[in-house]
Amino acid sequence: MELSNNTMALPGPELKEFLDIKAATYNTTDFIATDPIQVPHAFSRKEDIEIAGFLAATIAWGNRKSIISNSRKIMELMGNAPYEFVMAHTAEQLEKLTTFVHRTFNGSDLQGFVRSLRHLYTAHGGPEAVFARHAREGSLQEAIHHFKKHFFEIPHLQRTEKHVSDPLKGSSAKRINMYLRWMVRNDNTGVDFGIWKKLSPAQLSCPLDVHSGNVARKLGLLHRKQNDAKALAELDTSLRKLDPDDPVKYDFALFGLGAFEKF
Repeated sequence: MELSNNTMALPGPELKEFLDIKAATYNTTDFIATDPIQVPHAFSRKEDIEIAGFLAATIAWGNRKSIISNSRKIMELMGNAPYEFVMAHTAEQLEKLTTFVHRTFNGSDLQGFVRSLRHLYTAHGGPEAVFARHAREGSLQEAIHHFKKHFFEIPHLQRTEKHVSDPLKGSSAKRINMYLRWMVRNDNTGVDFGIWKKLSPAQLSCPLDVHSGNVARKLGLLHRKQNDAKALAELDTSLRKLDPDDPVKYDFALFGLGAFEKF
């Protein structure tokens, strides 16, 4: 089924068929080559994957090549052993992170993130445990809020807080929702990892960005103009009607249509 760029909403069954096809088209290992998810794919240990994924997702705004390049730089600064670095770094090793910069995320922010990640593992059992403890049946947005609180409950620079979004303050939390998709969803195609077993794909929300938002509006899945928390809730409702068990598989469809097909 093909749609023109001017096509708006389709009847439910036809829209689901169209998006299922597009999701299957883009949810393949070919997707990895152009996406920041390739950074955690360099690792096999769970903790390395979740740390590399979190840091790559954190700086995932701007030019995609720059995101991937700078995410790799972070891994190099951490000796390509992110979990070991987080848990056992020396003051001298931490000081070397000051050279890093990606847009407004700088070396001081990165140092703070390393300290906070170590705190999550030592005090809370790691990021998966934090999200699972605060998860609600149909959503992880409140859990993101609590994750941020735990992340910054140790001394930190105030400026660094802006790099972790809070849905309860109106943010669509695009980067964290993308990270959660990576960790929780098992797509059986080798893209998303599915290593967090305490959470369900049914709880996930679509990472809402310019591409997915614009395509969702053209297809009648979203009407709110701003890409904020209210828009995310509206899109969640629409996507859960199409597939309540795996609603964020449609992230591949919406993003692919927007970024690669200019829908």
